[in-house]
Amino acid sequence: MEKLKKTEINYPFLEKPVLIYERENGHKIVFAYKRGELLNISSWVKTGSINENDENNGISHFLEHLMFKGTTKHKAGEFDRTLESRGAIVNAATWKDYTFYYVTIPKGTDNRNFNDTLELHADMMLDPIIPPEEIGEPFDINNTEIKIKRERHVVIEEIRMRKDQPWTLVYNNVNKNMYTTHPYKRDVIGNEQIISTIKRETILDYYKEFYSPNNITTIIAGELNPDDVLPKVIELFDFKGRAQRKNDIHNVEVQANEEKYSEIYSKINTGFLMFGYLGPKADKLKETTILEMICLILGEGQSSRLNQNLIEKVKNPIYNIISTDYYQFRDGGNIFVQANFKPEEKDKAINGIKEEIKKIYTEGISERELQKAKKKLKAAFAENSETVSDIGETIGFYMTVCDNLKCVEEYLKVIDTITTEDIKETAKQYINADNAVISVLMPEK
Repeated sequence: MEKLKKTEINYPFLEKPVLIYERENGHKIVFAYKRGELLNISSWVKTGSINENDENNGISHFLEHLMFKGTTKHKAGEFDRTLESRGAIVNAATWKDYTFYYVTIPKGTDNRNFNDTLELHADMMLDPIIPPEEIGEPFDINNTEIKIKRERHVVIEEIRMRKDQPWTLVYNNVNKNMYTTHPYKRDVIGNEQIISTIKRETILDYYKEFYSPNNITTIIAGELNPDDVLPKVIELFDFKGRAQRKNDIHNVEVQANEEKYSEIYSKINTGFLMFGYLGPKADKLKETTILEMICLILGEGQSSRLNQNLIEKVKNPIYNIISTDYYQFRDGGNIFVQANFKPEEKDKAINGIKEEIKKIYTEGISERELQKAKKKLKAAFAENSETVSDIGETIGFYMTVCDNLKCVEEYLKVIDTITTEDIKETAKQYINADNAVISVLMPEK
């Protein structure tokens, strides 16, 4: 067997260390032992909209759809039918830093389900034929007479369904305005014009470039002995000398020193707004954990500050919904505060959120709020260690976005080190109320 570099990670709440095997070609295989009747097999690819440009935006997501359209060995639909007939959940997802494919399936007897699933999964990852008849011919987006609709039409329908969704409109506007040059500014799902005309050769070239062995991590979570199944994984993931890819390095953008405001309009009856901020890179564990806490304290749930101070304790609230989100990315995350509000109170709605944000870094938070946030993060982490699918997804994120599974080993310890002063200083650095990127979606006049 080929030489392997083995690493052990002490994953909290699992009874055995997680094992990482790095192969000579750069492909990584990860085993997470979890007792139970279910297995999860996933492969995470280090590509998403981060590797796209204005000519191929949406290609990562389109390729994700096309990967299920058959291989040399297995016809289109065979993968899904075979596994779902055995009770499997089969799916995939594309985001800015990654695309991943997974199967969760009952273990069955004598590892038969595992062996068959692994064979199908590896074959799909390494030999997608992306047949022209499944893609569909390039076409004029304005031509409504097309009778035979293929996968490019399915993706275009997805794009159109999202086009008029208020939260999508306001998010896309914030996202675009937070960046000047970084590929993160583009919408992951792409646009109709590109998907309608992109050629099969372009898609195949993209696959060959980015689905390289050093860009793929395969994760197996469940009650299996790595020594028994590792040779099989290596045998099936035969990249046949496929070249490694050196990933691009992008300039990491930082928050501007002034507010950036934009207003857009749609056929709606209420107002939507979103504040956006650029955060640290995903591998900056302490900073990202502090920002998770800030988002919890500010806007998660009915007991959060924004909900209590701007909705629950107000006689005539101007907000219907208010919350926070934090997305972690390889080249710097995003912090969002979003609200649905009475459109005639637009200025009050914006200023009310600004005042609550300022309080975090001017007045700070209480020790009680800090301890509550710590408990919530620890509970969420423990909950994500309960199922093989959640374990696989957590490992995939850290391996792909952070390049470091040690983060998962250190996460709970880092939570314990955080102080109220850390919260105050990090908020001052990353969520200044006066330099937010603000997008407001208003009813058409």
